[in-house]
Amino acid sequence: MERNLAQTAKLFGITRNELIRLMREQDLLDQKNLPRYPTRDRDYLRKKEGCWFHPVSGMQYSESTRVKQVGIPWLAERLQLQLPTPPEDKRYAA
Repeated sequence: MERNLAQTAKLFGITRNELIRLMREQDLLDQKNLPRYPTRDRDYLRKKEGCWFHPVSGMQYSESTRVKQVGIPWLAERLQLQLPTPPEDKRYAA
């Protein structure tokens, strides 16, 4: 499972802009909010490329950063954020 930066920020209880600021301070993101070192951090972060056709402007291209599931604890440690507590397992509740 992968999350975009907004979903990852919500998981940590902060805003997307705060997450981006912290990641830039730790030199994890470049000015386009893409992984600064995609090869080094490939186990944790990924650059997602997308495209779509616009009837007037033609092909449009986008790039965004995705945080892999294994990247959540890694990111929490790098940014000194509190790891989210897992939801309570209610399968055995009476």
